[in-house]
Amino acid sequence: MMRYVSRFFMLCAIFLIVGCRSNKTIPYFKNIPKSEYNKIEQAAYTELKIKEDDILDITIQTADLNASSAVNEGATNNSVVAGSGQTRVSGFVVDKNGEVELPVLGRIEVRGLTSYEARSAIRKKADEFFVDPTVQVRFVNFKVTVIGEVQRPSSYTMPSERVTILDAIGLAGDLTIYGKRENVLLIRETDTGKELVQFNLNDAQIFKSPYYYLKQNDIIYVEPSKGKIASAESSRFSVIAIVASLLSTAALIITRL
Repeated sequence: MMRYVSRFFMLCAIFLIVGCRSNKTIPYFKNIPKSEYNKIEQAAYTELKIKEDDILDITIQTADLNASSAVNEGATNNSVVAGSGQTRVSGFVVDKNGEVELPVLGRIEVRGLTSYEARSAIRKKADEFFVDPTVQVRFVNFKVTVIGEVQRPSSYTMPSERVTILDAIGLAGDLTIYGKRENVLLIRETDTGKELVQFNLNDAQIFKSPYYYLKQNDIIYVEPSKGKIASAESSRFSVIAIVASLLSTAALIITRL
């Protein structure tokens, strides 16, 4: 009897923990007064820099479409895998020297440039071969991974360079009821190692953070709350209790045979 009473109180405690979170910590940006809705400051956007192993979609067009077809067909034929388990994509890979090798144009250094700056550098080279070339450059492998207490943890390839941490969380289906809004961790790979940044989604200061805009290969981790841990423990204890009960029943039947 005491065992069932203990389990009852444990379940009550779990419901109280979850209930408290839903009332106190689930709403985002709670500290923004309504009078300040039109005055929220936001961090300045910094354009992405091209790095080694990035995959770029590079397109060159001229008045003579046949003249630039060799370059564009080269991108189509240059199929690579943009991450583990992902589908193949077409593009030019930035090698260890920070260069891309384009048909006809040859090798061009793009490391450390923005997509706009790379476009200018490639156009300058293309002017040597084509008449009034138009160049487009965009990232193919702008990938962000969202894991932890979200609805759809996965790696997402972004269609645009201007992506915020809220965009990534939205793609992952938002946090679950067990996700800790006050402890969302951003993991970023830099030239000197990994950089860890903590976000509090309950605080409007997130909009001012220099990490508000994401970079390629960023990882976002949402920590589970105590309620999720308690729920998991309760489920484990329930399984153990059921197994123990079945064993006790089996032992009782055997002793009566």
